[in-house]
Amino acid sequence: MRILRSPQYRQMPWKNGGGVTVEIAVSPPDASVADFDWRVSMARVETPGSFSRFDGVDRTLSVIEGESIVLSIEGREVRLERNSEPCSFAGDVPVEAALPAGPIADLNVMTRRERFSHAVERFAGAAETTVDRRGETTLVVLRGSGAEVVTEDGGQRMAEGDSLVLEGDDPSEILIRPDGEAEIFAAHFTRL
Repeated sequence: MRILRSPQYRQMPWKNGGGVTVEIAVSPPDASVADFDWRVSMARVETPGSFSRFDGVDRTLSVIEGESIVLSIEGREVRLERNSEPCSFAGDVPVEAALPAGPIADLNVMTRRERFSHAVERFAGAAETTVDRRGETTLVVLRGSGAEVVTEDGGQRMAEGDSLVLEGDDPSEILIRPDGEAEIFAAHFTRL
């Protein structure tokens, strides 16, 4: 189990130049936005407009700050709020975003379609949460409070905004004990 500390996340411009993204993790570790297998990032969306296009990529989006974003995905409108389930869509279709209640921040999970698939779970509240590792890698993002992460080998501390990676010989299950109200996102990556 590897903890990624939020001050070490990498900031980079959006692919379309419209803002800045904070890259939490990417595979392989030296991959660019043009050749990753999977990628997890956060971005602040300040103005309405078009999403960056990612050919051959599947995406899942969650709102982590602010009230809501309305996505127009191939003519279908989807409203995402803080308590919404994550929304999945193809990265190579036109997507327009509206911000009915002002700016938001989002969590964006992407996989290269011919190499990996992914699923994203959202847990909220102050209760202990068990996260199972699924697929080749599970990446857990903690929002809202710090937490203790407990495995059969002991515990480790995560600060608000930190993430952890489970892969290889890591435990197949972890217990997260938040210090208070928290949001936990688990992104599971499966090699095809």
